[in-house]
Amino acid sequence: MTSFSDLFSVPPALLALGEPTHGESAFLQIRNQLFASLVERGYRSIALESDQAAGLIADEFVRGSTAVPLDRALAEGFSHEFGALPANRDLLLWMREWNAGRPAAERLTFHGFDAPLEITGAPSPRRFLVQVAEFLGEDRAAEIDLLVGDEARWSEPAAVWEPGRSVGRSTDAQRLRVLADDLLTELYLRAPERPEGWRAAFVRATAAVAVLRYHAAAAAPLAQQERFSRLVAVRDALMAENLLAIRSVEQHRGPTLVFAHNRHLQRHRSTMTMAGTDVAWFSAGAIVGSLLGDRYAVVVGSLGASPALGIDAPDPSSYEGKLSRGSVLPRYVRASEVEPAEQRTHDYRYFPLDEATVADADAVLHVPTGTGPAMLADRILALSGTEQLVAGEEHGSPRAAWGDRFFYVGPDRRQPFATIVEHDVPGFDEASQLDRPGVFRLNLDLGRAEFERLFGFPPRDFEQHRHEFDFARLDTVVPHPGYALHGFGSIVMPGPQLLPEVDRLLAVAHARAVARHQRAERRGE
Repeated sequence: MTSFSDLFSVPPALLALGEPTHGESAFLQIRNQLFASLVERGYRSIALESDQAAGLIADEFVRGSTAVPLDRALAEGFSHEFGALPANRDLLLWMREWNAGRPAAERLTFHGFDAPLEITGAPSPRRFLVQVAEFLGEDRAAEIDLLVGDEARWSEPAAVWEPGRSVGRSTDAQRLRVLADDLLTELYLRAPERPEGWRAAFVRATAAVAVLRYHAAAAAPLAQQERFSRLVAVRDALMAENLLAIRSVEQHRGPTLVFAHNRHLQRHRSTMTMAGTDVAWFSAGAIVGSLLGDRYAVVVGSLGASPALGIDAPDPSSYEGKLSRGSVLPRYVRASEVEPAEQRTHDYRYFPLDEATVADADAVLHVPTGTGPAMLADRILALSGTEQLVAGEEHGSPRAAWGDRFFYVGPDRRQPFATIVEHDVPGFDEASQLDRPGVFRLNLDLGRAEFERLFGFPPRDFEQHRHEFDFARLDTVVPHPGYALHGFGSIVMPGPQLLPEVDRLLAVAHARAVARHQRAERRGE
């Protein structure tokens, strides 16, 4: 992949990396790789499109707290169900490992920068207000409960679509906004007395203000197109406010990497269709970029094909088609070097590049294709003499293995040189957590010499080193958790940036299979 370091001679204080869709893991895997390299250049924080208040829990895990286990950090430390994405698990674990034993100035911080809401609704401010009041030692729970009332009136889905159903401009909501503002003022008044935990309380206070602002926007008596544009604009304005607050905290420690959908990071006006209505607004990136100037830089994401999302290869005349020419490997391209092209047909699964997006970006990260079991199977089947067996009931395979792929050279089916599996085997092979949605693993017969070259010990010594490996981590060549003693290695969800290494290891495994087949032929087997 083209070196990212060539794009910016001076690291921007706020570097935004966008993805054109949610659901293609390649962008998150490349993000993790990029952040690791940026940390070596002085970056000390990352901010994701996720609830800022929830992010406090994920950050507590990253800081090494024993009170927050990984499962809780993933379940409660993200919004929008992003904690279920395998690459986010890897991000938290890597940050925690980096932080272990390092001085405070070098430790990494995890931030969410979204408000605690969805476009289609927001919760009540009760939880956040009670937490701030408790931090200040004030008993305001009864007052808050009285004003909030029934939670259902805040979370009612119809409130976003019908202004008259929203509680956002009621007398109670207005009194809650005053209460939230008073608590914010009190936080500043008490800061000299309560520095420990102050920032977390501030984040929760601003979260309360954010949901109250959003409810007020939902209650505005506007025409549908104007209302929807206002709602998405308010959400991005709240994101921008959070990003600026994050930079205020992080500016003395180092730059920040931001990761979110392109539509939240691009400098020009964003557009989309919502409930059949075309809406336009200024994104968080447009707001922050106008205020930070050249201290803000944005790299927009571009995608060719995605097996995971069912997105086919782009038309050769489109931006994505031209960027995909000549290589399946991801690459960074300066925006000024992107050729003029046609806009790809819009698809609800993907927001394509267009002239304005390219013109207002600093660079483009183009991913020609995501990876998946079928895509990798095609690469393996391109190796000479290779045959595939897909496990099923007709082969007598156990139900847990149905759909797994086995690759051979020659008629002998006793030992595949590669397999692609998508299921755990209870009680035997569960370490890779393959039962997570969309997760698969490539297994390879490396042989003793390659195995030892990769891991520094022979297969027979694997059990002494088992504890050194995280078998569920993506993009990492590790010993096979069940067959390492036989010289097998494995990679969970290898991303497109790892394809050269995948191809090299496949060549090693294939060559072993060819040699085994030739020996069998000579013996007349």
